[in-house]
This record gives sequence, C-alpha cells and structure tokens, in this order.
Amino acid sequence: MSNHEGMTRRRPSAKRRAKKQTFRMMAAIFAAILLCFICLSRFLPKSSIPVAGSDASAQMPAGSVAVPEPSQPESVPEPLPVVQTVRFSATGDNLIHSPIYKQAKRRASGSESYDFDYCYAGIAPFYAQQDVNWINQETLCSDELEPSSYPCFSTPGDCARALYRSGIRVFSLSNNHTYDKGASGIAATLRFWDGMPEDVVTTGLWRGKADYDRIPLQTINGVTIAYLSYTEHTNGIPQSSAMEANVIYTSQTDVIEQQLHLARQQADFVVVGVHWGVENSHAITDAQRQLAKKLADWGADLIVGTHPHVLQDAQWLMSEDGRQVFTAYSLGNFISTQNKPDQMVGAILTVQLRKVVEPDGTVQCSVLEPELHPTVTHYDAGKSNVRTCLLRDYTEELAQKHGVRAEYPDFSLESARQIAQQNIADEFLSIS
Repeated sequence: MSNHEGMTRRRPSAKRRAKKQTFRMMAAIFAAILLCFICLSRFLPKSSIPVAGSDASAQMPAGSVAVPEPSQPESVPEPLPVVQTVRFSATGDNLIHSPIYKQAKRRASGSESYDFDYCYAGIAPFYAQQDVNWINQETLCSDELEPSSYPCFSTPGDCARALYRSGIRVFSLSNNHTYDKGASGIAATLRFWDGMPEDVVTTGLWRGKADYDRIPLQTINGVTIAYLSYTEHTNGIPQSSAMEANVIYTSQTDVIEQQLHLARQQADFVVVGVHWGVENSHAITDAQRQLAKKLADWGADLIVGTHPHVLQDAQWLMSEDGRQVFTAYSLGNFISTQNKPDQMVGAILTVQLRKVVEPDGTVQCSVLEPELHPTVTHYDAGKSNVRTCLLRDYTEELAQKHGVRAEYPDFSLESARQIAQQNIADEFLSIS
C-alpha cells in the first residue's frame, strides 16, 4: 500500500450521516425540555406539585367540583313490637246506707242536691293514677226516687256523679239489690244512666234478650275491654213483665257462655264482675271456684267478685286455651255503715292489661302485676263523717275514733292490717 493510500479515509455514507444528525437533534430537544421543567419548578407554588400520599381532594384547584364516591346503602331497622298498656282498677261494694246520704244532704247546705264528694276524696288521688276505674254500684241510683236504705235501697244520683268526679268510669249494676224498687226503680235507673257523660260504661243491666248481644266495650290506649256482670240472686225479688231491663243470673250458664264467646271476639280483654258467695264469710265456696273456672274457659281474662261485704282471697286460674286468668273472689265493702270490723276493710284491685302487637300482626294480651290495696271505711261516733281511705294512709289516731269501737273496742290500725293479711295472699297484698 502506498503512502498516499494509507493517508486516505473513507467518508461516511449519506445514510449514516443522516442518522447521526437525527440523534443529535433529539438529544438537544430533550435537554431543552429538561431545562425548562427545572426552571418552571422553581417558580410554581408548592401546593401545585402533587405529592405522593396526599389527599387528592385537597389538591383540587378552587372552583373544581368533586365527584362523590358511591355511598353505602342505609340499613333498615328491624320492626319492633307495639306495646300498649292499660292501668286498671276494680272496687268493691258501694253500699249507701241512710247515714251516708243524710250526711251528703247536710253537706249540700240545704239545697236540692247531695254532696258525696267528702266520701271519696281520700281515694280520688289513687284513682287518678289509673287509666280505668271499675266499681260495683250496689244500690240503684236515680234523680227520681226518694232515698232509702236497707233492705230496699235507693240512692241519689249525686252519689254516682261524685264517683265520676273521683275517677270512676265503669259501673257494674248487677247485684242482689238491682230489683229493690221494682219496675219503677229499673225505669228511673235507666233514665239516670242514659243521662250520664258519654265516657261512662255500665254493665249487668240488659234491656231484654234482644240486648244480650250488645257487649259493653271501652277502648283505652289502643286496648279494647269488654265488660260483663252477673249476680247469683236478687233477694228473692223476681223480674216482672213491667221491667224494662233485667239482670242475668249466674245459673244462666248458656247465656253467659254465649256472651263471653262474643266478647272474646270483640275485645282484647274481657272483665267479668260476679256478685256471688256468702255474706260476711271469708271462705270461698266450691260454687264460686267452679264458676270462676268456667268463666276462664269461656273467655274471661279478669274476674272481679263482690257481695260478701268482707275480703276473700284471690288466685290465678289457667284457662283451657292456656291464658292466665286472675280472679279476686271478693273485694269487700268500699263504703257502708255496717258495724263489724271485717266489714270496714275492703280492697281495690289493680292490674296491668298489656297488649303486644308483633311485627307480623300477631297479638298477645296479658294480665300482669295484680295487687290488692286494702281500704278502710271510717266513720266517727254515731256513724257520722263517713269516708273511705287507703289502709296505707290510715292512722292509729283515726282508728281510736272509729265508731265501730262502740261494739268492738279492740278495733285498731293493727287489727285492720291483720284482717287484710289474714285474707289476702302475700303475693297479691299491697299495704305499704
């Protein structure tokens, strides 16, 4: 090879030259972009530069609208049972002897009316705590008949009005004195009760057989109560054809069973008043127990006994369909001017009538918390200032002034307590 050849270099081809030029141009462009980014980053606000892990919503420029994330569906609460309760009380014999209506006349200051409010003022606060108050109205009430006492009673209508003001709304009219004044007494009684306020309920006096299907009903706090009342006898006084209304005797079991079945269909609770038993006896008869079981089986929920004028015990019964039925065999006297210590001590029954409607529509009804609250009829010497109070409010000072001590000097607050304790089971007795 000549020296000239060794000095000669081959020039790159045109293709290779073009590739080199393109690479140089791209490198220059990249360098320029990088330089611009570095320069711009020095002048931009730090908040404008995304930072890993920061909240994207906090980095959004002002005026931007955030797109909400899909919300979780709200849970629907499970439906709960609906519980409805009625506080119910029942009171024994409102037996109005002549000293009671004569004092009411004197307290009315010579007007044509009678003031019986004094008799019941001590009980009214207790009734105010209940939703419904029931009583056995032992004597006929009217504004037409002259007042009369034992053996055939007639009572001024102002007595029932005083009971109404004290809180009584349900009056049982079926007892051994219902026929005391014959047809005229029945007619006057019907007119009187028809004139009482609309929220008054009466039961036990029926306007003939066509009326037997008309069950007295009362709805309180969403709970419907049916009321039925029966009596063993009417002191030998028969129903006359002239009477506009009649009682149903306990011996008419076919009628009673039919009424109870009908009441069961119409009401949540069926309350049955029964005027039965032996006067002045604390012993419960076999006839009372047998009838009570039948009433429970036929549909009664609560059985309230009256007539003996003294206390008798109470018990739970199990009906054929599995219901717990409470029976108070005798509540004794509420007010009277009888003259034996046992006749001075009665009781007011209280229960809770509870209705539970389940979410599926099923209904459960229960009689709960039965309590018997003893009462004392007090009168001073000469059977004056007659009134009734709760035993828990009675005092030894009053007991020492009781008119019954004229014949029974041992009567005291403690003896009144003993009468209650000896005849009412501890589980039902409420003294304090």
